[in-house]
Amino acid sequence: MFGKFAWAAALTGLMLRAALAGVSAPTDNPAAPVTQAAPAVTQHDIIPIVERRCTVCHGARQREAELDLRTRAAMLRGGKSGPAIMPGKPDDSLVIQKLRAGEMPPLKRIVEVSIKPIEPAEVELLARWIALGAPEVEIEPDVASSDPDPLVSDQDRTFWAFHPLPTSEQIRIPSANSDRVRNPIDAFLLERLEAKGLTLAPEADRQTLIRRASFDLTGLPPEPAELQAFLVDSDPRAYETLIDRLLASPRYGERWARHWLDLAGYADSEGKREQDLLRPAAYRYRDYVIRSFNADKPYDRFLLEQIAGDELADYEHASEITEEIYDNLVATGFLRMAPDPTWFSLTNFLPDRMEVIADEIDVLGSGVMGLTMKCARCHNHKYDPIPQRDYYRLLDVFKGAFDEHDWMKSNWHETLSMGVRSDRDLPVVTTAERRAWAAHQDVVQKEIESLRAALDEAAAARAQQHQEERLAALPAVLHADLRAMLATTPDQRSAVQTYLAEKFESTLRIDRDALLKIDADFKRQSEEAAGRIAGLEASRLPEPKIRALWDRGEPSPTYVYRRGDPLSPGRLVGPGVPSVLTDGKSPFVVAHPWPGAKQTGRRLAFARWLTRPDHPLTARVMVNRLWKHHFGSGIVATLGNFGRAGANPSHPELLDWLAREFVRHGWSVKAMHRLMMTSAAYRQSSAVTPAHEELDPGNRLYSRMPLRRLDAEQLYDTLLRVSNQLDERRFGPADPVELRPDGLVTPVASATGWRRSIYLRQQRKQIATLLESFDLPQMNPNCIERRDSTVVTQALHMLNDGMVRGLAAHFAERVERDAGSDPARQVERVYLIALSRLPSDDESELGRSALARLTDAWAKQPARDPAAGQAKPDEAGHRALATFCHTVMNCAEFLYAD
Repeated sequence: MFGKFAWAAALTGLMLRAALAGVSAPTDNPAAPVTQAAPAVTQHDIIPIVERRCTVCHGARQREAELDLRTRAAMLRGGKSGPAIMPGKPDDSLVIQKLRAGEMPPLKRIVEVSIKPIEPAEVELLARWIALGAPEVEIEPDVASSDPDPLVSDQDRTFWAFHPLPTSEQIRIPSANSDRVRNPIDAFLLERLEAKGLTLAPEADRQTLIRRASFDLTGLPPEPAELQAFLVDSDPRAYETLIDRLLASPRYGERWARHWLDLAGYADSEGKREQDLLRPAAYRYRDYVIRSFNADKPYDRFLLEQIAGDELADYEHASEITEEIYDNLVATGFLRMAPDPTWFSLTNFLPDRMEVIADEIDVLGSGVMGLTMKCARCHNHKYDPIPQRDYYRLLDVFKGAFDEHDWMKSNWHETLSMGVRSDRDLPVVTTAERRAWAAHQDVVQKEIESLRAALDEAAAARAQQHQEERLAALPAVLHADLRAMLATTPDQRSAVQTYLAEKFESTLRIDRDALLKIDADFKRQSEEAAGRIAGLEASRLPEPKIRALWDRGEPSPTYVYRRGDPLSPGRLVGPGVPSVLTDGKSPFVVAHPWPGAKQTGRRLAFARWLTRPDHPLTARVMVNRLWKHHFGSGIVATLGNFGRAGANPSHPELLDWLAREFVRHGWSVKAMHRLMMTSAAYRQSSAVTPAHEELDPGNRLYSRMPLRRLDAEQLYDTLLRVSNQLDERRFGPADPVELRPDGLVTPVASATGWRRSIYLRQQRKQIATLLESFDLPQMNPNCIERRDSTVVTQALHMLNDGMVRGLAAHFAERVERDAGSDPARQVERVYLIALSRLPSDDESELGRSALARLTDAWAKQPARDPAAGQAKPDEAGHRALATFCHTVMNCAEFLYAD
């Protein structure tokens, strides 16, 4: 099946396994000399044991007693007590003696370093290896070579998603005579629609288009002034100008960063097990993503930074940390967003670490590559040609930073007693930020020192005063001698002064504690100074750090774990990529990122492979995701699975053309927005006709635009926007949430309102209730596509939540400022602000009637101030308007974008 080369490679593997099992390899030549049997135990049986039991204290980062046990040579070299092993003499080998005596690893410290006691069988295997002379067998790691891959065939690569991206010349753009074709997207769609007897739906009106585009690009509705300006703009390119303006808004990055943060699994807390510790520096990654979208950072560079930013520049030896270097490092937070319980010793054992790594591979695979790879951790993929070998090759790519045997804890809440700083937050920020932080700390320190000096001076003066008062009670003839004694250190005193000290020093000498007891004024002054010092100490800023991933060099060897079990290592592998996405006969080439670099360069090589212009998946997956957010469903409906178990593309040629255009335009995301949103397809009405229901019921042919409910963030931000409570401050630490006694989780307001939801703290186990009710996902580890539920709690929350009611009152205040007390103008303004349109005549009449009835009803209610009796007319009118605003906030048109 594989051909003669694959057969030869398979036979070679069989011979190698037979040799390692201690039997002679078969040969076709009877006259050939018999191959000498390989040792029954080699270093490849021993290294995995030592890595999981010993190298936490005797490895790359920590070498107690100057002992390194990672290799045979290091064991022979030994440490302070001499060689760890003596080949051929297991009983005389120090490591065996310590293991059998139970002294290593020390039982009292195994929880501290998160390892389990070594098994007796493992000790005996180590002793057997030493008895055999500690033999080493050179085995080349299993990596891709120029020989055909025996596990993945060319037939496996014929599936559409595994084909290299075709060139522009290879893609046929359908010819179309329709006047509805604004760009090739329409031609591709019309070809399928016309074959079904359909065409594109009529174009939506301008009010619908500006509301649709504003929500899509900024996550917020248009302001009335923006709506009016667009409606009266007679320029034929008014719509294109609108799209450009929305793309240039800083709100664009806040909206589209949210989509990427879902994919990355962004959270401000660890969120595993019972603990949900905060990640103080996670917000820097969120801000990096917002800035990147606003700057239209090319997608290939965006990925390069997130996967291998630490290997793009020598930040450790840079004379200045520039914004670019800082961004490169912050970007790697993409690979640090999965739930991570390993900050705690009891949840930092080998299986826990492997779960963290598996989650990160899952995020990368499903989010960026459109492949489900997690199952290949334990066995060959059941649907796609991804052998288990390829999964561990991919793990080896990340081994320089994600090494299960050389692990750095996920947070800096504790420090090991052995002196190892357990910190995966990197103290590298821009030089400007560090200088500003240092300057702030210096100012605080100087103020504290000034207060302490003033207090010391006051204490000395007050003590001197009390001392003189006590001297006055003693004979005057002693005063001069006693003053001299007090001014002389004990080791310099004469015999007479020593005598006087024994008699009088305890009475005359007044220290700080004694002064506080006898001097009320000084005690008050001391307490005031202590309070000011405490306030200054509280004003100190924590050292600025970033949540990053960085290559530390010297990764441990990677073995395939049979059935995913770290206790059952198999063959040795090297770094590599899924073979099915290559030609199967090209080596994965890795080089250090710069001369003398300790970094392996593996992730950089992987990132460059991933962003090749003809990569089968990278561009396809991203444009499909962009398409989904604009058109409601992806061309490939399964956003995170382009494999055989996923959905086939509804328009494969269109997908390939979009992907190629994406690359041709320099991987510009904004260029793709313009392309998609200026098509006639995007401008369609959402009206459903009987023909649609019959011929395209699921809208897989995109015969109309879908009516879409606002997602959690769009709804939350819109509530703030219409009520004039949106705080436009950007970036920085996340805003807190409050867990109320009734179980609701509510955002905490600032003096100027609330910031957008993207700046709200996103704890995995304390999600703001309004956002959770409207399907904000709990990242575990990420969210490829959100669900869109309709449940009763959504309506109940919008009707009864105190924050929503308060925002309705602020909405009413805004309307009153804009429209005065005229009910007709108030109704008109409510519709313009909330629904981006004017009310119809019937709606206007109904609104005025409702306001009148509500005002009468509120006028009969007690005033807010009980002493005032019934509500005054102006108060009743305001409360009526607030009720009307609250009602509009609960209508379907407010909750949906057409």
